[in-house]
Amino acid sequence: MTGTVLVTYGSTNGSTAQIAGSIAEVLRKDGLMVEVVPARSVDSVAPYEAVVAGAGLYAGRWQKDARRFLRRHRRALAERPLWLFSSGPLDASASERDIPPVPGVKRAMVALDARDHVTLGGCLEEGAKGWVARMILRNGKGGDFRDFAAIETWAARVADEMRHM
Repeated sequence: MTGTVLVTYGSTNGSTAQIAGSIAEVLRKDGLMVEVVPARSVDSVAPYEAVVAGAGLYAGRWQKDARRFLRRHRRALAERPLWLFSSGPLDASASERDIPPVPGVKRAMVALDARDHVTLGGCLEEGAKGWVARMILRNGKGGDFRDFAAIETWAARVADEMRHM
């Protein structure tokens, strides 16, 4: 692969943006040219040879900017290699087992012929935006459950696939 890879994300409180940055860093270390752009800011995927897209999960759905990204660019995404990631469980479950994509993401995977999907642990800490987030935190359910070693391992698999395209 010789073109540029887009790593895009939908993130409300910044946790998924940090995951996207970690994925991009692994791809860069593997020699790939990578741009990291918030989903709401992507005007076109035409300049990119491949796309990695992800979002935080909120009430069993991807963050709205990422859902809109998939809808808006569906034709172009179906024509290039695509990998998806979700960030969400606020417990250790994502580190303990493979969590399948939520129904909307599963439909997108099929429609866009995505190559892979991974569900990663989420992060919700004090100062998070939104009344639901504040309620979750008030009930003691927050914390940082991101496993950066697992994120890097998945990104390395993606980079390996890209290298062999």
